[in-house]
Amino acid sequence: MRGKFISLEGGEGSGKTTAIQFIQQWLEQHSIPYIMTREPGGTPLAEEIRQLILSPREEKVNDVAELLLVFAARAQHLAEKIQPALDEGIWVISDRFLDSSYVYQGKARGGDVAVLDQLSRWVVGENKPDATLLLDVPVELGQERVVQRQHQDRLDKESLSFHQKVRDGFLERADVEPDRVKVIDASQSLESVKYQIEKQLVQLNNAWSGIS
Repeated sequence: MRGKFISLEGGEGSGKTTAIQFIQQWLEQHSIPYIMTREPGGTPLAEEIRQLILSPREEKVNDVAELLLVFAARAQHLAEKIQPALDEGIWVISDRFLDSSYVYQGKARGGDVAVLDQLSRWVVGENKPDATLLLDVPVELGQERVVQRQHQDRLDKESLSFHQKVRDGFLERADVEPDRVKVIDASQSLESVKYQIEKQLVQLNNAWSGIS
């Protein structure tokens, strides 16, 4: 029985790390086999590419170069980690996946959606997540959380207008694919966020177990 594939998305400071920790605990409590991974990254080669993408640098990173690096890492990630795990019946939980490309390299950077569609068909194909949990917070709240971080990467330091485009882009993705992209109001209390996430996990587990 093929495993379930869940991705977590959201702008900077949306609380993905806390959400992932809760998901991990929930899966262990229900004895569901799983792996945790992330994008860009997930394999040794993809992690090297991640460092190229996110490291602060004086040189301006060309938008097309950034896009191609992300998809190069994704191709390796899918082939070497995600697909083999799913085929073995293991659930895959990924911190970011395809939607981030449409939002960061597409909506926020003005990338060509037709190019993104082509790369998606070529690299991802039918391997989209079974569910994408979109942790949504107002930009101002997200940035307040980012400021408290000890380490900030290149994307953390983008402008407020950039981060607003990111939020808008994710919500647009939810509008386009509401059956897959589930919006979690991450501005609520931690208990409320956990409840919203658990509701989605229960539905996925029921479908995986054949429970109607």
